[in-house]
Amino acid sequence: MIVDVALYVDGVRTEGPSDISDLVDLAREKNGFVWLGLASPTQAEFDLVVGELKFHPLAIEDAVNAKQRPKLEDYDGLTFFVIKTVFFDQKEQEITTGELMCFIDPHFIVTVRHGEGHPLSTIRTELEQKPELLRVGPYSVVHAVADRIIDGYTHIATQLEQEVVSIENRVFTGKRQTFSEEIYFLKREVIEFKHAIDPLIIPISRLYSGSTSSVPADIRPFFRDTSDHLIQACEQASGLDSLITSVLQADLAHIQVQQNIDVRRISAWVALASGPTMLAGIYGMNFRHMPELSNKYGYYVVLGVMVSLTGFLYRKFKKSEWL
Repeated sequence: MIVDVALYVDGVRTEGPSDISDLVDLAREKNGFVWLGLASPTQAEFDLVVGELKFHPLAIEDAVNAKQRPKLEDYDGLTFFVIKTVFFDQKEQEITTGELMCFIDPHFIVTVRHGEGHPLSTIRTELEQKPELLRVGPYSVVHAVADRIIDGYTHIATQLEQEVVSIENRVFTGKRQTFSEEIYFLKREVIEFKHAIDPLIIPISRLYSGSTSSVPADIRPFFRDTSDHLIQACEQASGLDSLITSVLQADLAHIQVQQNIDVRRISAWVALASGPTMLAGIYGMNFRHMPELSNKYGYYVVLGVMVSLTGFLYRKFKKSEWL
């Protein structure tokens, strides 16, 4: 569906005809541009709205089907830009992604949103308060959209970092429990976050490096600043991925250490019981000719040996911290 459509001339929103193609023709005549916003359009809706703009068939297919990686492509003078929108539900510890696509021509820009996405109405409102930026043309819209979404990346990276630090602290509390399942699911979300933002580095670099000639020189420094924010978010996500891997290994090692301690304690108690058990077993065999059977103090001697042996082993195990 159409979210909003407007004609901008000299950076100011201007009234124009309701027909999209007529509006674009007017934009070319007045050296302005049209900004058309769509949300999750069907094939029929997309054809009805932009069919007269003569988009490349591959670009139309990408816009309707979604499921695209971040990229920047040229189709016969029309630039196609894809960026992922990312959201993090801290309660559920779940990353969800959407897509935002921009079709860019010198005199129009069509933004197509799929899935959950940042509302562009606020961006449009903010840009309309800055006519000096809108005078640059459609790429001022591309920058505003990309900058807002990438700022969201930085915020999500900070939220993920808080979750990783929280679970790291719980792992090292010394409590006898494992967090491996929770760590695994959090790592999966971090990887999904990385897959959403890492491929965007190259398209953004092309926007400020001059490899895309349609980008006005006045807006390129703004894309360079946006690229710095993106790289920061990517580096933070990469560091979180490494950290959570280490936390998972530490959690598993912690469990192994606890198991080793349990085995040592069990072994120590078995050893403590083995001395008396051995002596009791020997003197329970009911042979006639055995030492101390006829001794008046034999019973007490054997009990004394049992107690002494058990006490000696207990001190040794205690000293070795096996008990």
